[in-house]
Amino acid sequence: MNNNYNNTYQPMQQPMYPQGYSNYPTYIPPEYKPISMWGYFGYQILFAIPVIGWIMLLVFALGGASNINVRNFARSYFCILIILGVIIVLAGGLGVIAGS
Repeated sequence: MNNNYNNTYQPMQQPMYPQGYSNYPTYIPPEYKPISMWGYFGYQILFAIPVIGWIMLLVFALGGASNINVRNFARSYFCILIILGVIIVLAGGLGVIAGS
């Protein structure tokens, strides 16, 4: 019985990326570039400045930033400020009620 079957197992190699893409992804548009750790740190310092930072926060959150990551970070920072403001108002209101 002479067949030409090789007894070694060789699994099929699947391509890592879809067909037609050689270096996937090769290009990230500028509006989707990730922000570095120092970039996030700098934006937090900028947004913490009392008046100018809050104005810049609103500008970036409402679409003034060309980078989508900066816009989303400004929106999340703005949401956190709103939540903290509500908590402070509620805590102050409860303190006034409890004190009287």
